[in-house]
This record gives sequence, C-alpha cells and structure tokens, in this order.
Amino acid sequence: MGRMHSFGKGMADSSLPYKRTPAAWANKHTSKDVIGQIVRYAKKGLTPSQIGVQLRDSAGVAQVKNITGRKILRILKHHGLAPETPEDLYFMIKKAVQMRKHMEKNRKDKDQKFRLILIESRIHRLARYYRRTRMLPPNWKYDSATASTLVA
Repeated sequence: MGRMHSFGKGMADSSLPYKRTPAAWANKHTSKDVIGQIVRYAKKGLTPSQIGVQLRDSAGVAQVKNITGRKILRILKHHGLAPETPEDLYFMIKKAVQMRKHMEKNRKDKDQKFRLILIESRIHRLARYYRRTRMLPPNWKYDSATASTLVA
C-alpha cells in the first residue's frame, strides 16, 4: 500500500516465516509463562509494541502468536489491561499535541502548520476506521482543543 502523504510505496519490509510453529530453540517458553510476562509488563505500564520488543530482546520470544496462539493485544483484552485508545492513534494524537504546542511558540512556522494538517487528517481517517471496527465508541471524535487530555 502506498503512503498517504508522500510518494513512497513502502514495500521494503521483512516478512515473517511461513512456518507458524515456534522454532526449536523457542520451545523453552510455555504459553502460560509468556502470558504471565505480558501481563506483568502491561501492569508496569508498557504498551503492546513495547511488550513485544521486550519479549523479543530479553526473553527470546520471536512471535507471541506462534507460542500462545493469540496476539499481545488479545491477551491484554482478555485480562482487562488493553489501552482504551488504540496505540497508533494515541501516538498520532500525542504528536499533534506536541506540534500544536510548538505552533503556539512559533506562529510563523508554515511548514509545521502544513505537517500538523497532514497529521490531523491521518488522525481523522484512523478514527473513522476504529469507529467502524468498533474499537472506539461511535460518538468518539478528535478535537484539537481537548486532545491534550487524551494524551496526559
């Protein structure tokens, strides 16, 4: 899929192995152990992607889904620890809040104003998708004035 606000196609990406069973060296982890680690990291306040990186780097878990049969976010939802706003939307809103803060100090920064418009259009598109898939309530709306409370 092409990029939304640039010309790149974004095809250079690593692909997952076709075999969906965990590797022989990864069999030392049981499903309960991995789920316990995920819940412990979530209670510390880590986001799902940070949990995945932590498991990959420190515990040697390449793909959580191959070991547990469920993705990290599904495990967190099952335990009631999933974030209320999806992670990608949260970080886009955080970026827009930082840009608005910059714009208050630097009113003449025209490029930043243009980039803020692009980020906010991405936020609106992503919010529309999440409302359609029922990950956000149907009356959820992004408002730049109240966005800082969503991030704080």
